[in-house]
Amino acid sequence: MKESGIFIFVLFVIITECPNRSKTPYQGLPDDFIHAKADVVVADTISYHPVHADQNGNILPWFSSNPGESYDHVIKLVWQFWNNMETCPNGLKYYINHMIWRSGHDHTTGIGGDQFMMALSSWDLLYNYTGDEAVLKDMKYIADYYLEHSLSSADCEWPFLPYPNNLNRHSGEYNGDMMLGEGYLQVDKAGSFGFELVKLYKKTGDKKYLSAAINIANTLATKVHPGDDNNSPWPFKVNAKTGEIGGSTKHKINKSTYTTFWTSTIGLFTGLIGLKEGNTSAYKNALDITVGWLRNYPSKTNKWGPFFEDISGWSDTQINAITYAMFIIEHPELDPNWKETVTNIFKWVHTELGNKENIKYGVICTNEQTVYRVPGNSHSSRQASVELMYWEKTGDTTYARNSIRQLNWATYMVDVDGKNRYPFPDARIWLTDGYGDYIRHYLRAMAAAPQLAPDNSDHLLRSSSIVKKITYQPSEINYSVFNNGSLEKFRLTAKPKTIKVDGKTLKETSDINSNGWIWQSLKKGGVLTIKHTVGNNIAVLGN
Repeated sequence: MKESGIFIFVLFVIITECPNRSKTPYQGLPDDFIHAKADVVVADTISYHPVHADQNGNILPWFSSNPGESYDHVIKLVWQFWNNMETCPNGLKYYINHMIWRSGHDHTTGIGGDQFMMALSSWDLLYNYTGDEAVLKDMKYIADYYLEHSLSSADCEWPFLPYPNNLNRHSGEYNGDMMLGEGYLQVDKAGSFGFELVKLYKKTGDKKYLSAAINIANTLATKVHPGDDNNSPWPFKVNAKTGEIGGSTKHKINKSTYTTFWTSTIGLFTGLIGLKEGNTSAYKNALDITVGWLRNYPSKTNKWGPFFEDISGWSDTQINAITYAMFIIEHPELDPNWKETVTNIFKWVHTELGNKENIKYGVICTNEQTVYRVPGNSHSSRQASVELMYWEKTGDTTYARNSIRQLNWATYMVDVDGKNRYPFPDARIWLTDGYGDYIRHYLRAMAAAPQLAPDNSDHLLRSSSIVKKITYQPSEINYSVFNNGSLEKFRLTAKPKTIKVDGKTLKETSDINSNGWIWQSLKKGGVLTIKHTVGNNIAVLGN
Protein backbone atom coordinates (compact mmCIF):
# COMPACT_ATOMS: atom_id res chain seq x y z
CA MET A 1 0.00 0.00 0.00
CA LYS A 2 1.49 3.32 -1.06
CA GLU A 3 2.74 5.72 1.59
CA SER A 4 3.67 9.39 1.47
CA GLY A 5 6.55 11.03 -0.39
CA ILE A 6 8.08 11.91 2.97
CA PHE A 7 8.28 8.21 3.77
CA ILE A 8 10.20 7.62 0.54
CA PHE A 9 12.74 10.30 1.41
CA VAL A 10 13.29 8.87 4.89
CA LEU A 11 13.67 5.37 3.47
CA PHE A 12 16.25 6.56 0.96
CA VAL A 13 18.29 8.31 3.62
CA ILE A 14 18.42 5.57 6.23
CA ILE A 15 19.01 2.38 4.27
CA THR A 16 22.63 1.42 3.61
CA GLU A 17 24.15 -1.76 2.27
CA CYS A 18 25.22 -2.93 5.73
CA PRO A 19 23.67 -0.69 8.39
CA ASN A 20 25.35 0.29 11.67
CA ARG A 21 23.34 -1.34 14.42
CA SER A 22 25.76 -0.53 17.25
CA LYS A 23 25.21 2.97 18.61
CA THR A 24 27.00 2.04 21.83
CA PRO A 25 30.23 0.06 22.29
CA TYR A 26 30.01 -3.71 22.36
CA GLN A 27 28.65 -4.90 25.71
CA GLY A 28 28.90 -8.68 25.38
CA LEU A 29 26.66 -11.55 26.32
CA PRO A 30 26.93 -13.04 29.82
CA ASP A 31 29.91 -15.39 29.84
CA ASP A 32 27.88 -18.37 30.99
CA PHE A 33 25.78 -18.12 27.81
CA ILE A 34 28.82 -19.01 25.77
CA HIS A 35 31.54 -20.86 27.66
CA ALA A 36 30.93 -24.37 28.97
CA LYS A 37 32.39 -25.64 32.22
CA ALA A 38 32.52 -29.18 30.91
CA ASP A 39 32.53 -31.05 27.61
CA VAL A 40 30.91 -34.46 27.87
CA VAL A 41 30.54 -36.85 24.94
CA VAL A 42 27.00 -38.24 25.00
CA ALA A 43 26.10 -41.74 23.75
CA ASP A 44 24.18 -40.28 20.84
CA THR A 45 24.91 -38.96 17.37
CA ILE A 46 23.50 -36.02 15.42
CA SER A 47 24.15 -36.17 11.70
CA TYR A 48 27.89 -36.86 11.33
CA HIS A 49 29.12 -36.55 14.93
CA PRO A 50 28.77 -37.80 18.52
CA VAL A 51 26.96 -35.25 20.67
CA HIS A 52 28.99 -33.04 23.02
CA ALA A 53 27.23 -31.39 25.96
CA ASP A 54 28.06 -29.16 28.92
CA GLN A 55 27.68 -30.09 32.58
CA ASN A 56 23.93 -29.47 32.35
CA GLY A 57 23.45 -31.58 29.25
CA ASN A 58 23.10 -28.61 26.87
CA ILE A 59 24.50 -29.06 23.38
CA LEU A 60 28.00 -27.85 22.51
CA PRO A 61 29.58 -27.71 19.04
CA TRP A 62 31.09 -31.00 17.88
CA PHE A 63 34.58 -29.73 17.12
CA SER A 64 35.41 -27.82 20.31
CA SER A 65 33.66 -26.47 23.38
CA ASN A 66 35.02 -23.07 22.33
CA PRO A 67 32.27 -21.78 20.01
CA GLY A 68 34.49 -19.39 18.07
CA GLU A 69 36.98 -22.12 17.31
CA SER A 70 34.19 -24.47 16.24
CA TYR A 71 32.27 -21.99 14.10
CA ASP A 72 35.45 -20.89 12.38
CA HIS A 73 36.34 -24.53 11.73
CA VAL A 74 33.03 -25.45 10.10
CA ILE A 75 32.99 -22.25 8.04
CA LYS A 76 36.38 -23.15 6.59
CA LEU A 77 35.37 -26.78 5.99
CA VAL A 78 32.25 -25.73 4.09
CA TRP A 79 34.12 -23.18 1.98
CA GLN A 80 36.91 -25.65 1.14
CA PHE A 81 34.38 -28.28 0.06
CA TRP A 82 32.68 -25.77 -2.22
CA ASN A 83 35.91 -24.36 -3.61
CA ASN A 84 37.37 -27.82 -4.31
CA MET A 85 34.19 -29.26 -5.82
CA GLU A 86 34.69 -31.32 -8.95
CA THR A 87 34.16 -30.18 -12.51
CA CYS A 88 31.32 -31.62 -14.59
CA PRO A 89 31.79 -33.07 -18.10
CA ASN A 90 30.74 -29.73 -19.61
CA GLY A 91 33.78 -28.08 -18.02
CA LEU A 92 31.83 -26.18 -15.37
CA LYS A 93 32.08 -26.47 -11.61
CA TYR A 94 29.55 -28.92 -10.22
CA TYR A 95 27.67 -26.15 -8.38
CA ILE A 96 27.12 -24.29 -11.66
CA ASN A 97 25.04 -27.26 -12.86
CA HIS A 98 23.43 -28.81 -9.76
CA MET A 99 21.58 -27.97 -6.55
CA ILE A 100 22.42 -31.29 -4.85
CA TRP A 101 25.84 -32.92 -4.53
CA ARG A 102 26.21 -36.68 -4.74
CA SER A 103 29.42 -38.61 -4.35
CA GLY A 104 30.56 -40.31 -7.52
CA HIS A 105 27.97 -39.02 -9.98
CA ASP A 106 25.89 -36.02 -10.98
CA HIS A 107 22.50 -35.36 -9.51
CA THR A 108 19.57 -35.26 -11.89
CA THR A 109 18.38 -31.72 -11.14
CA GLY A 110 19.73 -28.30 -12.05
CA ILE A 111 20.49 -25.45 -9.65
CA GLY A 112 18.31 -24.00 -6.91
CA GLY A 113 16.54 -20.72 -7.56
CA ASP A 114 18.58 -18.66 -5.08
CA GLN A 115 21.72 -20.82 -5.14
CA PHE A 116 24.05 -18.27 -6.70
CA MET A 117 22.61 -15.28 -4.85
CA MET A 118 23.06 -17.06 -1.50
CA ALA A 119 26.65 -17.91 -2.40
CA LEU A 120 27.41 -14.31 -3.42
CA SER A 121 25.85 -13.05 -0.19
CA SER A 122 27.95 -15.37 1.97
CA TRP A 123 31.16 -15.00 0.01
CA ASP A 124 30.99 -11.22 0.31
CA LEU A 125 31.10 -11.57 4.09
CA LEU A 126 33.57 -14.47 3.98
CA TYR A 127 36.06 -12.47 1.93
CA ASN A 128 35.96 -9.70 4.53
CA TYR A 129 36.44 -12.27 7.30
CA THR A 130 39.38 -14.10 5.67
CA GLY A 131 40.90 -11.89 3.00
CA ASP A 132 41.12 -15.00 0.83
CA GLU A 133 41.32 -13.90 -2.82
CA ALA A 134 39.93 -17.29 -3.91
CA VAL A 135 36.59 -16.24 -2.38
CA LEU A 136 36.44 -13.09 -4.49
CA LYS A 137 37.53 -15.07 -7.57
CA ASP A 138 34.62 -17.46 -7.05
CA MET A 139 32.17 -14.56 -6.69
CA LYS A 140 33.23 -13.25 -10.08
CA TYR A 141 33.15 -16.72 -11.63
CA ILE A 142 29.55 -17.27 -10.49
CA ALA A 143 28.29 -13.81 -11.40
CA ASP A 144 30.01 -13.74 -14.78
CA TYR A 145 28.73 -17.13 -15.85
CA TYR A 146 25.19 -16.58 -14.62
CA LEU A 147 24.99 -13.19 -16.32
CA GLU A 148 26.11 -14.64 -19.63
CA HIS A 149 23.75 -17.62 -19.58
CA SER A 150 20.56 -16.79 -17.66
CA LEU A 151 18.91 -13.51 -18.67
CA SER A 152 15.54 -13.20 -20.38
CA SER A 153 15.78 -11.44 -23.75
CA ALA A 154 15.07 -7.79 -24.42
CA ASP A 155 11.83 -8.61 -26.29
CA CYS A 156 10.30 -10.49 -23.34
CA GLU A 157 7.40 -9.10 -21.34
CA TRP A 158 9.78 -9.31 -18.32
CA PRO A 159 13.18 -8.59 -19.90
CA PHE A 160 16.74 -8.84 -18.50
CA LEU A 161 15.83 -11.05 -15.52
CA PRO A 162 17.67 -14.29 -14.65
CA TYR A 163 15.99 -17.64 -15.15
CA PRO A 164 16.38 -19.71 -11.97
CA ASN A 165 17.02 -23.17 -13.39
CA ASN A 166 18.96 -25.03 -16.07
CA LEU A 167 16.23 -27.46 -17.15
CA ASN A 168 18.82 -29.42 -19.14
CA ARG A 169 21.37 -29.53 -16.37
CA HIS A 170 24.52 -29.86 -18.53
CA SER A 171 23.42 -27.48 -21.27
CA GLY A 172 25.19 -24.61 -19.57
CA GLU A 173 22.08 -22.48 -20.05
CA TYR A 174 19.41 -21.36 -17.55
CA ASN A 175 16.02 -21.18 -19.19
CA GLY A 176 13.12 -21.71 -16.80
CA ASP A 177 11.67 -22.79 -13.48
CA MET A 178 12.16 -26.26 -11.98
CA MET A 179 8.40 -26.82 -11.51
CA LEU A 180 6.77 -24.70 -14.21
CA GLY A 181 9.25 -25.31 -16.97
CA GLU A 182 10.77 -23.25 -19.74
CA GLY A 183 10.24 -19.51 -19.79
CA TYR A 184 9.22 -19.09 -16.14
CA LEU A 185 11.23 -17.21 -13.55
CA GLN A 186 11.04 -16.28 -9.87
CA VAL A 187 10.81 -12.53 -9.50
CA ASP A 188 12.11 -12.33 -5.93
CA LYS A 189 15.28 -14.19 -6.98
CA ALA A 190 15.83 -11.65 -9.76
CA GLY A 191 15.76 -8.88 -7.17
CA SER A 192 18.23 -10.82 -5.03
CA PHE A 193 20.62 -11.22 -7.94
CA GLY A 194 20.41 -7.52 -8.75
CA PHE A 195 21.24 -6.65 -5.13
CA GLU A 196 24.28 -8.91 -5.15
CA LEU A 197 25.40 -7.37 -8.45
CA VAL A 198 25.31 -3.87 -6.94
CA LYS A 199 27.50 -5.09 -4.08
CA LEU A 200 29.86 -6.87 -6.47
CA TYR A 201 30.19 -3.70 -8.54
CA LYS A 202 31.18 -1.81 -5.41
CA LYS A 203 33.64 -4.55 -4.49
CA THR A 204 35.30 -4.87 -7.90
CA GLY A 205 34.55 -1.66 -9.80
CA ASP A 206 33.41 -3.71 -12.81
CA LYS A 207 30.58 -1.77 -14.48
CA LYS A 208 29.05 -4.79 -16.18
CA TYR A 209 27.62 -5.74 -12.77
CA LEU A 210 26.17 -2.26 -12.36
CA SER A 211 24.65 -2.28 -15.86
CA ALA A 212 22.98 -5.64 -15.29
CA ALA A 213 21.65 -4.51 -11.90
CA ILE A 214 20.13 -1.40 -13.51
CA ASN A 215 18.41 -3.53 -16.16
CA ILE A 216 16.91 -5.78 -13.49
CA ALA A 217 15.80 -2.81 -11.41
CA ASN A 218 14.22 -1.10 -14.42
CA THR A 219 12.10 -4.16 -15.20
CA LEU A 220 11.00 -4.57 -11.60
CA ALA A 221 10.22 -0.88 -11.16
CA THR A 222 8.05 -0.96 -14.27
CA LYS A 223 6.13 -4.04 -13.12
CA VAL A 224 5.46 -3.09 -9.48
CA HIS A 225 1.86 -2.73 -8.27
CA PRO A 226 0.35 -1.90 -4.85
CA GLY A 227 -0.50 -5.46 -3.80
CA ASP A 228 -3.00 -6.66 -1.23
CA ASP A 229 -3.56 -9.59 1.10
CA ASN A 230 -3.37 -12.11 -1.76
CA ASN A 231 -1.03 -10.35 -4.16
CA SER A 232 2.48 -9.10 -3.45
CA PRO A 233 3.93 -6.12 -5.35
CA TRP A 234 5.33 -8.60 -7.84
CA PRO A 235 4.26 -12.23 -8.41
CA PHE A 236 6.33 -15.13 -7.12
CA LYS A 237 6.57 -16.87 -10.50
CA VAL A 238 5.88 -15.44 -13.94
CA ASN A 239 6.44 -16.36 -17.55
CA ALA A 240 9.08 -13.91 -18.74
CA LYS A 241 7.96 -14.10 -22.35
CA THR A 242 4.18 -13.80 -21.98
CA GLY A 243 3.69 -12.30 -18.51
CA GLU A 244 1.46 -15.21 -17.44
CA ILE A 245 1.54 -15.61 -13.66
CA GLY A 246 2.10 -19.03 -12.17
CA GLY A 247 1.56 -21.27 -15.16
CA SER A 248 -1.36 -23.13 -16.66
CA THR A 249 -3.86 -25.04 -14.56
CA LYS A 250 -2.21 -28.38 -15.33
CA HIS A 251 0.64 -27.41 -12.99
CA LYS A 252 -1.72 -26.82 -10.05
CA ILE A 253 0.61 -24.15 -8.67
CA ASN A 254 -1.11 -22.23 -5.89
CA LYS A 255 -0.44 -18.66 -4.82
CA SER A 256 2.11 -17.82 -7.52
CA THR A 257 0.87 -14.26 -7.15
CA TYR A 258 2.38 -13.97 -3.67
CA THR A 259 5.68 -14.05 -1.82
CA THR A 260 7.27 -11.81 0.82
CA PHE A 261 10.97 -12.17 0.02
CA TRP A 262 11.47 -8.59 -1.13
CA THR A 263 14.10 -7.09 1.16
CA SER A 264 16.91 -7.84 -1.29
CA THR A 265 14.90 -6.09 -3.99
CA ILE A 266 14.66 -3.12 -1.64
CA GLY A 267 18.44 -3.32 -1.29
CA LEU A 268 18.80 -3.29 -5.08
CA PHE A 269 16.73 -0.12 -5.45
CA THR A 270 18.38 1.58 -2.50
CA GLY A 271 21.86 0.74 -3.73
CA LEU A 272 21.19 2.26 -7.15
CA ILE A 273 19.56 5.34 -5.64
CA GLY A 274 22.63 5.83 -3.47
CA LEU A 275 24.84 5.56 -6.54
CA LYS A 276 22.53 7.92 -8.48
CA GLU A 277 22.37 5.32 -11.23
CA GLY A 278 19.38 4.26 -13.32
CA ASN A 279 15.80 5.51 -13.08
CA THR A 280 15.98 6.64 -9.46
CA SER A 281 12.52 8.21 -9.37
CA ALA A 282 10.96 4.90 -10.45
CA TYR A 283 13.05 3.07 -7.87
CA LYS A 284 11.85 5.40 -5.11
CA ASN A 285 8.26 4.73 -6.12
CA ALA A 286 8.85 0.96 -6.04
CA LEU A 287 10.51 1.29 -2.62
CA ASP A 288 7.53 3.20 -1.30
CA ILE A 289 5.10 0.54 -2.49
CA THR A 290 7.17 -2.45 -1.35
CA VAL A 291 8.05 -1.29 2.15
CA GLY A 292 4.49 -0.11 2.74
CA TRP A 293 3.09 -3.45 1.59
CA LEU A 294 5.45 -5.46 3.79
CA ARG A 295 4.53 -3.33 6.79
CA ASN A 296 0.79 -3.34 6.17
CA TYR A 297 0.28 -6.97 5.19
CA PRO A 298 2.67 -9.83 6.09
CA SER A 299 4.12 -8.14 9.17
CA LYS A 300 0.56 -7.98 10.54
CA THR A 301 -0.81 -11.28 9.20
CA ASN A 302 2.29 -13.55 9.38
CA LYS A 303 1.33 -14.72 5.92
CA TRP A 304 4.90 -15.25 4.71
CA GLY A 305 4.28 -17.47 1.73
CA PRO A 306 6.56 -19.46 -0.59
CA PHE A 307 10.24 -19.19 -1.33
CA PHE A 308 11.42 -22.58 -2.60
CA GLU A 309 10.98 -23.56 -6.23
CA ASP A 310 10.23 -27.25 -5.62
CA ILE A 311 7.00 -26.79 -3.62
CA SER A 312 3.81 -27.05 -5.67
CA GLY A 313 1.34 -25.65 -3.14
CA TRP A 314 1.14 -23.01 -0.46
CA SER A 315 3.76 -22.98 2.28
CA ASP A 316 4.82 -20.35 4.82
CA THR A 317 8.60 -20.29 4.96
CA GLN A 318 10.97 -19.36 7.75
CA ILE A 319 13.41 -17.67 5.37
CA ASN A 320 10.80 -15.11 4.33
CA ALA A 321 9.71 -14.34 7.88
CA ILE A 322 13.13 -14.07 9.49
CA THR A 323 14.74 -12.21 6.60
CA TYR A 324 12.07 -9.56 7.05
CA ALA A 325 12.71 -9.53 10.82
CA MET A 326 16.41 -8.94 10.09
CA PHE A 327 15.51 -6.07 7.77
CA ILE A 328 13.40 -4.38 10.45
CA ILE A 329 16.12 -4.84 13.08
CA GLU A 330 18.54 -3.13 10.71
CA HIS A 331 16.03 -0.37 9.85
CA PRO A 332 13.80 0.22 12.90
CA GLU A 333 12.94 3.70 11.61
CA LEU A 334 10.62 2.01 9.09
CA ASP A 335 8.32 0.62 11.77
CA PRO A 336 7.36 2.63 14.89
CA ASN A 337 6.47 -0.68 16.57
CA TRP A 338 9.51 -2.55 15.29
CA LYS A 339 10.21 -4.44 18.52
CA GLU A 340 6.67 -5.77 18.60
CA THR A 341 6.86 -6.66 14.90
CA VAL A 342 10.12 -8.57 15.32
CA THR A 343 9.13 -10.42 18.49
CA ASN A 344 5.81 -11.38 16.91
CA ILE A 345 7.72 -12.89 14.00
CA PHE A 346 9.98 -14.75 16.43
CA LYS A 347 6.92 -16.07 18.27
CA TRP A 348 5.33 -17.14 14.99
CA VAL A 349 8.44 -19.06 13.98
CA HIS A 350 8.80 -20.75 17.37
CA THR A 351 5.10 -21.67 17.42
CA GLU A 352 4.77 -22.83 13.80
CA LEU A 353 8.25 -24.08 13.04
CA GLY A 354 9.98 -24.69 16.36
CA ASN A 355 11.37 -28.24 16.47
CA LYS A 356 11.79 -29.94 19.87
CA GLU A 357 13.39 -33.18 18.69
CA ASN A 358 16.61 -32.17 20.44
CA ILE A 359 15.08 -30.54 23.51
CA LYS A 360 16.91 -33.09 25.68
CA TYR A 361 20.05 -31.18 24.71
CA GLY A 362 18.51 -27.85 25.66
CA VAL A 363 17.87 -26.66 22.12
CA ILE A 364 14.79 -25.89 20.06
CA CYS A 365 15.78 -25.94 16.39
CA THR A 366 13.94 -24.41 13.44
CA ASN A 367 11.97 -26.19 10.72
CA GLU A 368 12.23 -25.11 7.12
CA GLN A 369 8.59 -24.37 6.27
CA THR A 370 5.02 -25.36 7.05
CA VAL A 371 4.85 -28.11 4.40
CA TYR A 372 8.28 -29.51 5.32
CA ARG A 373 8.62 -29.47 9.09
CA VAL A 374 12.21 -30.67 9.24
CA PRO A 375 14.91 -28.83 11.22
CA GLY A 376 17.40 -27.28 8.85
CA ASN A 377 21.05 -26.31 9.12
CA SER A 378 20.60 -22.93 7.44
CA HIS A 379 17.18 -22.26 9.00
CA SER A 380 18.36 -22.88 12.55
CA SER A 381 21.52 -20.82 12.08
CA ARG A 382 19.50 -18.03 10.43
CA GLN A 383 17.08 -17.95 13.35
CA ALA A 384 20.01 -17.83 15.75
CA SER A 385 21.83 -15.01 13.98
CA VAL A 386 18.78 -12.76 13.72
CA GLU A 387 17.80 -13.36 17.34
CA LEU A 388 21.35 -12.38 18.34
CA MET A 389 21.05 -9.25 16.20
CA TYR A 390 17.89 -8.43 18.15
CA TRP A 391 19.79 -8.90 21.41
CA GLU A 392 22.54 -6.62 20.11
CA LYS A 393 20.01 -3.92 19.33
CA THR A 394 17.86 -4.19 22.48
CA GLY A 395 19.82 -6.03 25.19
CA ASP A 396 16.95 -8.55 25.44
CA THR A 397 18.49 -11.99 26.11
CA THR A 398 15.19 -13.91 25.87
CA TYR A 399 16.33 -15.89 22.84
CA ALA A 400 20.11 -15.67 23.26
CA ARG A 401 20.84 -19.01 24.98
CA ASN A 402 18.77 -20.99 22.50
CA SER A 403 20.30 -19.01 19.64
CA ILE A 404 23.80 -20.10 20.59
CA ARG A 405 22.64 -23.68 21.03
CA GLN A 406 21.05 -23.61 17.57
CA LEU A 407 24.39 -22.49 16.17
CA ASN A 408 26.04 -25.31 18.11
CA TRP A 409 23.50 -27.84 16.82
CA ALA A 410 23.94 -26.75 13.20
CA THR A 411 27.69 -27.48 13.32
CA TYR A 412 26.83 -31.20 13.53
CA MET A 413 25.53 -31.07 9.95
CA VAL A 414 29.09 -30.51 8.65
CA ASP A 415 31.26 -33.57 8.05
CA VAL A 416 35.04 -33.50 8.50
CA ASP A 417 35.45 -32.99 4.74
CA GLY A 418 32.92 -30.13 4.51
CA LYS A 419 29.83 -32.02 3.34
CA ASN A 420 26.80 -30.35 4.90
CA ARG A 421 23.35 -31.90 5.11
CA TYR A 422 20.12 -32.11 7.08
CA PRO A 423 20.16 -34.24 10.25
CA PHE A 424 19.12 -37.63 8.92
CA PRO A 425 21.24 -40.34 7.27
CA ASP A 426 19.81 -40.22 3.75
CA ALA A 427 19.61 -36.43 3.61
CA ARG A 428 20.77 -34.70 0.46
CA ILE A 429 23.76 -32.36 0.30
CA TRP A 430 21.94 -29.20 -0.75
CA LEU A 431 24.27 -26.61 -2.31
CA THR A 432 21.93 -23.88 -1.06
CA ASP A 433 21.11 -24.65 2.60
CA GLY A 434 24.51 -26.09 3.44
CA TYR A 435 26.71 -23.52 1.71
CA GLY A 436 25.65 -20.03 0.63
CA ASP A 437 22.72 -20.08 3.05
CA TYR A 438 24.82 -21.30 5.97
CA ILE A 439 28.11 -19.44 6.25
CA ARG A 440 26.53 -15.97 6.29
CA HIS A 441 24.49 -16.74 9.40
CA TYR A 442 27.57 -17.66 11.45
CA LEU A 443 29.35 -14.52 10.29
CA ARG A 444 26.34 -12.35 11.18
CA ALA A 445 26.10 -14.04 14.58
CA MET A 446 29.78 -13.29 15.23
CA ALA A 447 29.24 -9.66 14.23
CA ALA A 448 26.35 -9.33 16.68
CA ALA A 449 28.21 -11.14 19.48
CA PRO A 450 31.99 -11.06 18.91
CA GLN A 451 32.51 -13.47 21.82
CA LEU A 452 31.35 -16.08 19.31
CA ALA A 453 34.22 -15.26 16.94
CA PRO A 454 37.54 -17.13 17.23
CA ASP A 455 39.90 -15.73 19.86
CA ASN A 456 43.10 -17.01 18.25
CA SER A 457 42.96 -15.07 14.96
CA ASP A 458 41.99 -11.65 13.62
CA HIS A 459 38.80 -11.05 11.65
CA LEU A 460 36.69 -8.22 10.29
CA LEU A 461 33.15 -9.04 11.41
CA ARG A 462 31.16 -6.13 10.00
CA SER A 463 31.49 -3.01 7.90
CA SER A 464 28.88 -0.38 7.11
CA SER A 465 30.44 -0.16 3.64
CA ILE A 466 31.32 -2.72 1.00
CA VAL A 467 34.91 -3.85 1.57
CA LYS A 468 36.87 -3.73 -1.68
CA LYS A 469 40.06 -5.36 -0.47
CA ILE A 470 41.46 -6.65 2.81
CA THR A 471 44.76 -8.29 3.76
CA TYR A 472 45.70 -9.84 7.09
CA GLN A 473 49.33 -9.95 8.25
CA PRO A 474 50.74 -10.94 11.67
CA SER A 475 51.00 -7.34 12.88
CA GLU A 476 48.97 -5.41 10.33
CA ILE A 477 45.54 -5.40 8.67
CA ASN A 478 44.98 -3.22 5.61
CA TYR A 479 41.61 -2.73 3.97
CA SER A 480 39.78 -0.37 1.64
CA VAL A 481 36.07 0.43 1.58
CA PHE A 482 33.75 1.75 -1.11
CA ASN A 483 32.17 4.55 0.92
CA ASN A 484 34.08 7.64 1.95
CA GLY A 485 33.66 6.92 5.63
CA SER A 486 32.33 3.84 7.39
CA LEU A 487 32.15 1.90 10.65
CA GLU A 488 33.86 -1.47 11.19
CA LYS A 489 33.90 -4.09 13.93
CA PHE A 490 36.78 -6.55 14.40
CA ARG A 491 37.59 -9.39 16.76
CA LEU A 492 41.36 -9.21 17.35
CA THR A 493 43.87 -11.20 19.37
CA ALA A 494 45.44 -8.03 20.82
CA LYS A 495 44.86 -4.31 21.06
CA PRO A 496 46.28 -2.38 18.09
CA LYS A 497 48.88 0.33 18.61
CA THR A 498 47.90 2.66 15.79
CA ILE A 499 45.07 3.01 13.28
CA LYS A 500 45.45 5.14 10.18
CA VAL A 501 42.86 6.31 7.65
CA ASP A 502 44.32 7.46 4.34
CA GLY A 503 47.67 7.74 6.11
CA LYS A 504 46.41 9.92 8.95
CA THR A 505 46.38 8.63 12.53
CA LEU A 506 42.92 8.06 14.01
CA LYS A 507 42.52 8.81 17.70
CA GLU A 508 41.44 6.33 20.34
CA THR A 509 38.13 7.34 21.92
CA SER A 510 35.36 6.12 24.20
CA ASP A 511 32.58 7.83 22.24
CA ILE A 512 31.17 5.70 19.43
CA ASN A 513 29.48 8.78 17.96
CA SER A 514 32.78 10.55 17.27
CA ASN A 515 35.56 9.80 14.82
CA GLY A 516 38.03 7.36 16.33
CA TRP A 517 38.49 3.80 17.52
CA ILE A 518 37.35 1.95 20.61
CA TRP A 519 38.97 -1.10 22.17
CA GLN A 520 37.04 -3.39 24.50
CA SER A 521 38.95 -6.23 26.10
CA LEU A 522 37.64 -9.78 26.35
CA LYS A 523 39.17 -12.69 28.26
CA LYS A 524 41.41 -13.18 25.26
CA GLY A 525 41.96 -10.32 22.84
CA GLY A 526 39.06 -7.98 22.30
CA VAL A 527 36.70 -6.07 20.05
CA LEU A 528 37.86 -3.15 17.93
CA THR A 529 35.33 -0.64 16.60
CA ILE A 530 36.52 1.93 14.04
CA LYS A 531 34.49 4.94 12.93
CA HIS A 532 35.74 7.35 10.28
CA THR A 533 33.60 9.89 8.45
CA VAL A 534 36.14 10.43 5.67
CA GLY A 535 38.65 8.16 3.99
CA ASN A 536 38.66 4.80 2.24
CA ASN A 537 41.95 3.13 3.12
CA ILE A 538 42.50 1.90 6.66
CA ALA A 539 45.52 0.33 8.35
CA VAL A 540 45.29 -1.43 11.72
CA LEU A 541 48.84 -1.58 13.01
CA GLY A 542 50.59 -3.47 15.78
CA ASN A 543 47.75 -5.79 16.73
